[in-house]
Amino acid sequence: MRARRLRTGLRGWGGVGAMAFACALAVLFALLLPVVRSHGESDGAGTGGQGAAQGHQARAAEECTDPEKQTLSPDGADGPTIDAIRAREGAKRKLIVGVDQNSYRWGYRDPNSGGDAQLEGFDIDLVHRIAEDILGDPDAVQFKAIPTDQRVPAIQDGRVDMVVRTMTVNCDRLADVAFSSPYFRTGQQLLAPKSSDITGYDDTLSGKRICTAAGSTALSTLKQDQADGGAAAGADLGTTVPNQLDCLVRLQLGEVDAVVTDGALAASQAAQDPTVELKGDPFTTEYYGVAMKKDADDLVRRVNQILVEWRADKSRGWQHSYEVWLSPAMGDDSRKSEPPAPQYLRRS
Repeated sequence: MRARRLRTGLRGWGGVGAMAFACALAVLFALLLPVVRSHGESDGAGTGGQGAAQGHQARAAEECTDPEKQTLSPDGADGPTIDAIRAREGAKRKLIVGVDQNSYRWGYRDPNSGGDAQLEGFDIDLVHRIAEDILGDPDAVQFKAIPTDQRVPAIQDGRVDMVVRTMTVNCDRLADVAFSSPYFRTGQQLLAPKSSDITGYDDTLSGKRICTAAGSTALSTLKQDQADGGAAAGADLGTTVPNQLDCLVRLQLGEVDAVVTDGALAASQAAQDPTVELKGDPFTTEYYGVAMKKDADDLVRRVNQILVEWRADKSRGWQHSYEVWLSPAMGDDSRKSEPPAPQYLRRS
């Protein structure tokens, strides 16, 4: 019933002056010369060269209003990033992916599966799909556990090829990494004990201790709202943790009064602990995307092509993964979680 999963352990993670002048001109010319790579696209959304695509992404980040739309159009062609992944030899010929191992039903190890617990969940299904397309083997993956606040540095440092870890696409992150088109829709929501007098994202948060993950969208949203005098103005935001599951532990120990995280993650945590529940409705709308290096244009396009096919696959695609992993916690109606039809950057 489930897609094949990888058995893996986590690791880690004068004349001279004239010559100099001529060389400088040559370097400058090389930098300015676009590397043109045609994919035969007729809609004007194809690659206009590595430099052109990066220019689009840089301008998109600076003028960002709809971050989920700031990605490159799908393309199944190979390129330098994909070629480098395939060039790895022997046991190292794997896709290196940053994931979570503690997010129930997203990326986690089932404690009931024995000593050799395998990583599984919605995000893990997507990783296997990407590996199957690029390397021809869904199990050709090296998983690396990445804390929330290390997702962007892990990509920039080259420790991973991509991060698939319930990572929200937003304007700030677009300045540092490239994203795929969205593969899931969610929003920030409150999780608190059922006995709590907190009713939602409102004035009942005054004086309450709220836990968030360091480097998360939740934390940045709350800090901004607090600065603006919003619902979080009277709350204590002093508790941050490396991983989102740590917030649930803090809540269980009574060290905080509530957790703010993506509603999709909060629902999964509520499924783990029947003494807590979601409070109120989501107060933002956000989208998860696959994060990659900003210059990995071929990989971004390839992942976007894979996402198109994954969503269209009726037998083992997006809907199948939702039903297996998420419907027990989030309900059978997947329409509120499925992102809208993707939109892509186009050449100017």
